[in-house]
Amino acid sequence: MKGLYCKVGETAAEAKFVIQETNVPSALGSNQVKVQVKACALSPLDLKVSVNVCYTHCIVNVSFAFPFRMTGILPLDTAMSGLCEAVVINENHLVQKPEKLRWVEVAGAIRDGLRAYTALHTLARMASGHTLLVLDGASPFGVLSIQLAHYHGVKVLASALSSEDQKFLEQLRPSVARVIGVWDTKVDLVDSCLEETGGLGVDIVIDSGVRLHEEEPEARCLLPYKHDIITLLGVGGHWVTTEQNLQLDPPDSRSLFLKAASLSFLNEEVWGASSARQGRYLHIMKDIVEKLSTGTLRPQLEDPVPLYDATVSMEMVQKKPVRKRLVIQL
Repeated sequence: MKGLYCKVGETAAEAKFVIQETNVPSALGSNQVKVQVKACALSPLDLKVSVNVCYTHCIVNVSFAFPFRMTGILPLDTAMSGLCEAVVINENHLVQKPEKLRWVEVAGAIRDGLRAYTALHTLARMASGHTLLVLDGASPFGVLSIQLAHYHGVKVLASALSSEDQKFLEQLRPSVARVIGVWDTKVDLVDSCLEETGGLGVDIVIDSGVRLHEEEPEARCLLPYKHDIITLLGVGGHWVTTEQNLQLDPPDSRSLFLKAASLSFLNEEVWGASSARQGRYLHIMKDIVEKLSTGTLRPQLEDPVPLYDATVSMEMVQKKPVRKRLVIQL
């Protein structure tokens, strides 16, 4: 049996992906099940977190222990790649897949749905009437965050990194209250948010990275400055960041203090860090697939690629010229 694995370089950009032979353990441990993989979503690999294994997120069909189909996310300590013909996983990481949902739909949404729930419910304590700013709203994570917020009666603003992203966001239904085209040098993110909120600022900000210095690589030139995010945040607001290396200067901390605002770091992998959170984690995944089945959440999917293209696809995802890829197991 073959699986997709990572050969680690010094940086994430130098990581190489190869398909190599692997074996499924013949003896199953307590609460483990052997599952057949039907579709797998490829997401960028964080080499600081996962060093030896190509961490991919898979959608699996449990054909041995249960009479129905299941979906789940492989935890970080899984020794096997998610992109194999079959994997062994603890049954407590699986929830039932609604019959009418296609494998690619669940594969494309399960991880980003978990991230959206973690950001909006667990960290930001989203409530009806709040105003939310989603930076890079056209990303797979951004789209699901927008849809989840709409479902709970939240007013949504979103930034677009290109004219194509702006057109896409302006056509979303339910509609975004305001699309801020940060690709246009004439558009100011802070002014746009304050204008939309009557100068009060937004209640929740979810970023897709933060520019820490004036001089940054071209790939990060459209990211907002940390000071800009703090400026547009309202009193009692919540800033949820995906920036692992965020550093706040004393003036930034004081601004947050004066606003009684909070800063949280988004790491969806934390659900696997404690067994005490297992029940809530499964409840979130179950709710995600239910909202997918009713159309509340509608992931934006690219055409899936076959298994033999997985190596090239994963390298493209890792270097981030594409945001996500789906692989069908044939």
